[in-house]
Amino acid sequence: MAVSTIAHDEQLRVSIGVDTHLDTHVAVAKDGRGRTIGRTDIPATPAGYRQVLGWAQGYGEVDGWAIEGTGSYGAGLSRFLRKEGQRVVEVIRPDRSARRHKGKSDPVDAEAAARALQAEEALAVPKAGDDLVEAIRCLRVARGSAMKARTKAINTARALVVTAPAELREQLRHLGLDQLIEVCSRLRPGAVTSPLAGTKFSLRCMARRVKALDDEIALLDGELDPLTELAAHELRAVLGVGPDVAGQLLVTAGDNPDRLVSEASFAKLCGVAPLEASSGKTVRHRLNPGGDRKANSALYTVVISRLRHDPRTQAYMARRTAEGKSKKEIIRCLKRYVARELFAILTAARTSAPVVT
Repeated sequence: MAVSTIAHDEQLRVSIGVDTHLDTHVAVAKDGRGRTIGRTDIPATPAGYRQVLGWAQGYGEVDGWAIEGTGSYGAGLSRFLRKEGQRVVEVIRPDRSARRHKGKSDPVDAEAAARALQAEEALAVPKAGDDLVEAIRCLRVARGSAMKARTKAINTARALVVTAPAELREQLRHLGLDQLIEVCSRLRPGAVTSPLAGTKFSLRCMARRVKALDDEIALLDGELDPLTELAAHELRAVLGVGPDVAGQLLVTAGDNPDRLVSEASFAKLCGVAPLEASSGKTVRHRLNPGGDRKANSALYTVVISRLRHDPRTQAYMARRTAEGKSKKEIIRCLKRYVARELFAILTAARTSAPVVT
């Protein structure tokens, strides 16, 4: 369905806002004066993407597309428009106060997106999602899911040990994790006709699940290791950067790290850019709690590795400790330095990386 509010006898410069959903997208067109000149609903399919592009170009020259959810429901539309040479920016959902005053509907959200584009409040360039990094992201999603399931299975097994009948509990309670999984995987419950047999059967299921997940994680790691090496060999060569850290930083930066305007913006994205927190005669900075927490964790891993193995980092720790800094404060400083170092390497590495076809 398309709705037009004015005739377009003359060519206009229009801005398009899109509210995305699983099956349908709603697009709103605004002219240079901020007036809504049209609205359309399209299916979230390649045919729908071509339809909305033709619809928008029918009004005149398109200044840009502001899309909500370029990393989820809007990913397909965003990729299509970028391939067609369109300018695409990402917008976040309207804040709750605006929704309280103006209500919530798909057209309202699409209008808000277009308005943000015209006010230059929507300037974030979405991740391309069409290169090696997208493959790495998918593998990391699967690996993260397997790791969570493994942790849950281990915690369940340990809880079963705590409440197990005394003879079984005393046999298992002092075992380390590897021993516990191995012993439980070989339990023979027999017919499940008692609490002891039921506990043994459940523990065996949990242990075998952990083993299966270990195999799955190893399989995914086997794919991630060479893929991160191929995507960013220079990054992998840095002290403290392994496949997991490299994969996370690549995913955080995206296939097109040029969308990050500076290393300071990368540091802010990773949550290691200090924020001013001064008042009166007090001049201080505080930790930035925002950004990608997984990327922040990756930088922390690099810092801890260097504190163990890098003499320069150890010397820095000793010097700042003598100045009265706490270990947490020093690690925060080191994460900021690491972010600066890795951003330069990451940006240079991605400019010549091979493209997945």
